Amino acid sequence: MTAPVRVLVCDDQALIRTGFATIIDAQPDLEVVGECGDGRAGVELARRLKPDVVVMDVRMPVLDGIEATRQLAGAGVADPVKVLVVTTFNLDEYVYEALRAGASGFLLKDAPPPQLLQGIRTVASGAALLAPEVTRQLVGRYAERIKPVNEKEPELPLAPRELEVLRLIAEGLSNSEIAAALVISQETVKTYVSRILTKLDLRDRVQAVVYAYRRGLVS
Repeated sequence: MTAPVRVLVCDDQALIRTGFATIIDAQPDLEVVGECGDGRAGVELARRLKPDVVVMDVRMPVLDGIEATRQLAGAGVADPVKVLVVTTFNLDEYVYEALRAGASGFLLKDAPPPQLLQGIRTVASGAALLAPEVTRQLVGRYAERIKPVNEKEPELPLAPRELEVLRLIAEGLSNSEIAAALVISQETVKTYVSRILTKLDLRDRVQAVVYAYRRGLVS
């Protein structure tokens, strides 16, 4: 049998924290290994317990979820932890900052239980939880903040078709939409996406979107 996905729940509201833990623990393939009510405790517990996924609230005392995420999953972290951010407000400023800090995706706190559970499984598998329509809204709202600065950067190590796929990812297209646009199979799209992430040393599609905007590949 495959070992269950180990989950750490971080939220300063006890009712929400307990609710999440109860829902998660009821699943045979998921296991709550710890709970906490502030970001600093979340960082300490994550480093000690080494969960597969941290369900992280954004607004918490002592250390907020953004900084906690940065310490657990940000650039330069030797052994990064996958973080799933939960928030009360869709696409608020804190969510964008959390994604930049290294989160693998986000959900709304009022998402139905099946969506939370699927989100945890998705992030645990190494995929990003950021729906294409959400990507479009995200980059539309924060594109100016992601715009590249005037500095010399190395040439992109991408083939023309890979570059084309990266631009479509940044525009918020799903794999099926990219396949239709380029008249190729979804499996071929998945192969291109995997190559892009590997060549650019990116973890997931969220990072690919931010990267493309920073490099000025989309506007």
